Amino acid sequence: MLDSSQLAAFAAVVREGSFEKAAATLHVTRSAVSQRVKLLEERLGQVLVQRSSPCQATAAGQALLRHARQVALSEADTLRTLGAAPEAGGAHGAHLAVGVNADSLVTWFIAALAAAQQALPGTTFDVLVEDQDHSSDLLREGRVIGTVTAEPRAVQGCEVHALGTMRYRAVASPGFMAQHFPGGAVDAAHLARAPMLVFNRKDGLQHVFLRRITRRALQPPVHWLPSPEGFVRAAQAGMGWGMVPDGLLHGGPAAHGLAELRPGAPVDVPLFWQCWRLHAPTLQGLTEAIRQAAAQALQAA
Repeated sequence: MLDSSQLAAFAAVVREGSFEKAAATLHVTRSAVSQRVKLLEERLGQVLVQRSSPCQATAAGQALLRHARQVALSEADTLRTLGAAPEAGGAHGAHLAVGVNADSLVTWFIAALAAAQQALPGTTFDVLVEDQDHSSDLLREGRVIGTVTAEPRAVQGCEVHALGTMRYRAVASPGFMAQHFPGGAVDAAHLARAPMLVFNRKDGLQHVFLRRITRRALQPPVHWLPSPEGFVRAAQAGMGWGMVPDGLLHGGPAAHGLAELRPGAPVDVPLFWQCWRLHAPTLQGLTEAIRQAAAQALQAA
């Protein structure tokens, strides 16, 4: 049997990124946290934590992290079943690490978390933002119990729920359109020179649109802008064109002072909720809240 206090200390170090912050969340000294992690590593005969900044789980630690999170979730569910009063993030409340892409976070995912918290008093969340094409890695690394992803194939030990489709439109300001696409000439020659807005190095949506329209691999000038709301403002300001989800364009692009580069040519991204295959009431409640919120906000799959 593994010592629960040692498991909790290990999980806190990885979650908080340092021994000092882990000690603060556990209300113990840093030396106590260090001792517990050291004893756990000696018990298993493997280094579990990279003492870096921030601290990270080793390959062995990633496997143990999933177990530690499952133990904590099972304990919270048991206490809830026994009628113990929930404490936010405390002994009787579940602390759930979840992954989500930035566009879902700012459009519909908060409603899902709020509904889950209402149904599961005492629950707190640790939200990790990752591109939908890469967020399943968070599950493989044991860093989250579930994530919104574009990956339909189940990660080992997980189950998949189809959520619907997030629709993106290529938009820019009318002034930008007139300057870079005179006469509405949205073609390869003009797209190769028009500045493009891209969220980060993992964001491939703009290039998906380019290939779909031109059948070519273009490399236009790029503004890197890791903010969904900033993305819209940059497009409105005429800095460039970019792919914006319908959830940020209520009333259509024109209602936000924007125009579509190619009306009727959106890029649809199917989204899925992947989570541990675990019959835990808290996880099932979170999954149901996410499915309901997605059903109201996304296009039908």
